[in-house]
Amino acid sequence: DEFISSPPRKTVRFGGTLTEILLKYEKGDTTDFELLKHQLSDPDIKDAQIINWLHEFRASVAYLTKELEQLVSILLKLPWLRRSREVVEEYLGFLGNLVSAQTVHLRPCLRMIVSQFVPPRITIREDDVDISDSDDDDENLSANFNTCHRALQTVARYVPSTPQFLMPILVENFPFISKSERTLECYVHNLLRVTVYLPALRLQILELIIEKLLKLDVSTPQQDIEDAEETTNSDSEEKSPEEGLFDMEEDEGKKGEKVVSSSSERMAHPLAERLDILMTILFSYIKDVCYLNGKLDISNTKDLYRDLVSGFDKLILPTHASCHVQYFMFYICSFKLALAEAFLDHLWKKLHDPNNPSVIRQTAGSYIGSFLARAKFIPVVTVKACLDLLVNWLHKYIDNQDRGADAYCDVAVHGPFYSACQAVFYTLIFRHKQILDGNLRKGLSYLQSLNFERIVMCQLNPLKICIPSVVNLFAAITRKYQLVFCYTIIERNNRQFIPVVRSDTGGDLVQTCTNPLDSFFPFDPYILKRSKKTIEPSYQFWEELSAEDLENLNKPIKKGTSEDEDDDFLKGETPQNDGVVGIAPNPYESNTRSPVSSIGSPPDCYVPYP
Repeated sequence: DEFISSPPRKTVRFGGTLTEILLKYEKGDTTDFELLKHQLSDPDIKDAQIINWLHEFRASVAYLTKELEQLVSILLKLPWLRRSREVVEEYLGFLGNLVSAQTVHLRPCLRMIVSQFVPPRITIREDDVDISDSDDDDENLSANFNTCHRALQTVARYVPSTPQFLMPILVENFPFISKSERTLECYVHNLLRVTVYLPALRLQILELIIEKLLKLDVSTPQQDIEDAEETTNSDSEEKSPEEGLFDMEEDEGKKGEKVVSSSSERMAHPLAERLDILMTILFSYIKDVCYLNGKLDISNTKDLYRDLVSGFDKLILPTHASCHVQYFMFYICSFKLALAEAFLDHLWKKLHDPNNPSVIRQTAGSYIGSFLARAKFIPVVTVKACLDLLVNWLHKYIDNQDRGADAYCDVAVHGPFYSACQAVFYTLIFRHKQILDGNLRKGLSYLQSLNFERIVMCQLNPLKICIPSVVNLFAAITRKYQLVFCYTIIERNNRQFIPVVRSDTGGDLVQTCTNPLDSFFPFDPYILKRSKKTIEPSYQFWEELSAEDLENLNKPIKKGTSEDEDDDFLKGETPQNDGVVGIAPNPYESNTRSPVSSIGSPPDCYVPYP
């Protein structure tokens, strides 16, 4: 207040007072007006001159109507951010006065502020080619961003309708994915900061970020990322000793400089590197919102969960080619079991609702199976509850089809059924040891109560449609525990496969469709180097089968091989079914790759038929 009320410092200037200049301009005398524009556009303008002019403009905002938008445009281009504190404070005061008196200038003001959400652009030319991009070494970047958010809050305080005008501008200014990592990082970081003081925009901003992340994700197939990493690793191994020494010297010279990350953490694929940085920011934001002083805030977490689920339904679920972005749901669900159960319940409703498109129902089934298999934080009791829901639905589906004319193997007709079958098989492959752990008799009794034999033997023939690697491991496990014998059906299905002949420039190629369901596992291993550190503690990796394990899978459990308490069960006594466990109601309401080709997933191994 003391600064604002003090008289402006005297500076060298030309022409009369601002009010006089504007009145002359209205009467047609533009000489002083042009001189004013020239002084304001001077790149060498001094701080004192800026303060002097802004002080006068603040008192004359009533004259700055739409007819003077060219003059306002020049004022909005003033280099105020990288000036003294006095200039910044005076400019913020001017912005407040301008938007409150002349709301016609609200959009230009918002555009000016949002344009500062990225590092300043520097001009670089190589061989007459403009390769200009952001200035990543600006030491005052953080302070400048803080000032931008102050400016935005000032405008929002004076104009309550700011959010509805701001959102289209945030969308327009989102950098292209080809921009530098630093540019994208700063913009996304600043977008997420906006959600803190403009919570009404959080859902729209999160959807905007998820949409852009998806574009990055589908532009970088997992195979391309792995190939780039492999190429980089092989190149580094082939370096000569002399090259290694020079690299060490360069590293020594870089000590003390600001480094975003070590070279070992950088992704070889440029788009994967951008995606990795942005996913790290998103994970950090989720944690900062949900945890206050190291303690989970239930209210904040529930609100953020609802927004993320909305973005998941709108953008992730219809996308068949994403590998990494969907992990924001995996991460927030790891905070509390109730969230994971709410997510499973949400997916279950998508799967069994016949009003949903078939492709959405199939994708929901893929998410259920992958989530149950990969999430360490989901206890066995929840896994069993989900298996009960899925298996009971499968049996009811079979009951209905037995009486209908569509009781035949057809993906187009029964896609959701096959997706649910694959989710059950996949979950059993990953979780059967935990289900049987501790009490083999009780675990086998539970698995037998699921009646896999009826599902496998039904006319819809799910073993023919599901991915072969999943089918073969499921067959081996169920044979070992004498739940169902699948190999006769598998052999019959193999004889019925019709190879597809495709003519190409290189000659005829015979292919066999091994994934007619076009299914995928959305929580296959996460391979982005930085952000995977957030996921790995909660992630269940596939344990590769040893030769001994494969041999054991071929040996069914026989009488006398188990503990005494299990003998009665294995001799053929009928177990007692403890009943069906259901999920309790709770207050929380992609070219992808199959597991056969991903590191850390069940291999494409065919267990020998007995």
